Amino acid sequence: MLPFLEKVVRGKNVPRDRLLEVAEHYDHFGGKSPINDQNRALVAALGEELRSRGPALPVYWGNRNWHPLLADALRQMTADGVRWALAYVTSAYSSYSGCRQYRDDIAAARRGVGPAAPEIDKLRVFYNHPGFIEPQVERAQQAFSRVPADRQAAARLIFTAHSIPVSMAAGCRYEAELHEACRLVSERLGRATYDLVYQSRSGPPGQPWLQPDIDQFIANLAASGPLADVVVVPIGFLSDHLEVLYDLDMQTRAVCERLGVNLVRAATVGNHPRFVRMIGELIRERIDPAATRLALGNFGPGPDDCPAACCPRPARPAAP
Repeated sequence: MLPFLEKVVRGKNVPRDRLLEVAEHYDHFGGKSPINDQNRALVAALGEELRSRGPALPVYWGNRNWHPLLADALRQMTADGVRWALAYVTSAYSSYSGCRQYRDDIAAARRGVGPAAPEIDKLRVFYNHPGFIEPQVERAQQAFSRVPADRQAAARLIFTAHSIPVSMAAGCRYEAELHEACRLVSERLGRATYDLVYQSRSGPPGQPWLQPDIDQFIANLAASGPLADVVVVPIGFLSDHLEVLYDLDMQTRAVCERLGVNLVRAATVGNHPRFVRMIGELIRERIDPAATRLALGNFGPGPDDCPAACCPRPARPAAP
C-alpha cells in the first residue's frame, strides 16, 4: 500500500509517521483497498443502466493514483476510436481535490496520450441531485431503524465528510454544498437539527483543517450530557471504502464504546439503483440540451463548465 499512498500524498508534506499509520490500517482489510472492487461493481451497474435506458455507451474506468490508471484508460479509448467522452468522478462536491484536480488529471492524461486523445467533459457535481439525496435518506432511515424505538427521537443525527485544509475550503463551495445536502436529507427524515463534522485529516499538524473532528465532537457531546445513540451518515463518501470502514467503523466506534454511546453507521450510497440511475441522468442531460436538469433545494443544478477561478489549488503547507 505504501507506493499507492505515497502517490496520493505527493507534494502535500504529509508526515511520514502519518503515512505509515494509514498504511497499517489496510492490514485490517486483507492488505488492500476495497475501493477497486467497489468501482468494478459501479462500472458494471452503470453499464447495465446505459444498456437498459440509453444511451448505449461503453464505460471506461481510470484511477488517479493506482491501476487501472487514467492515462491507460485514455490510451484504450484512443485505440478504440473514441473522440469525445463524458467523465463521471466519484465526488459529489466542489473543491480542489474533489473537482478541479480531476480536471487537471484528465488534461495531463490527454497530453500524455497525445493529439489523438478524446475530448473529455466532466459531468456536474451532484450533491443536491435527487438521485444522491434519496438514497442517502433511505440509508439513514435504515440506520435509525436499528436504534431502539423508544430512543430514536433522541438519537443524534451526525453527518460526516472528509476534512480538507481551511485554505482549500476558502476557495470553493465545499462547506456550503455539504450543509445543503445535510439539510435536504435531515428535512426528509423529519429531523429538526443535524450536526456536520469532519474526519480523516492527513495534513501537517500545524495546518488548519476543517473541524470539528468526529471523534472529539462525540466525546464533547458525551461530556456535556446524556448521550445514548448517534446515527452517523457518511454523506461525504460514496462507498464503504477504507476511510469509512476503518475511520468510522473501527476508530470512531471504539471512541463510542469507551464512552458508552451506541453508534449506528448508515451505509453509503454505493450501488443503490437510484444512485446508478442518477449517473445515467447526468449523462443524458449532457447529451440532450432539452433534458431536465434535476436538483433539489436552494442552489439549483451546478454548472457544466466551471468558472476559471473556482476551486483553485491551495497553497502548499511548509515542510515540517
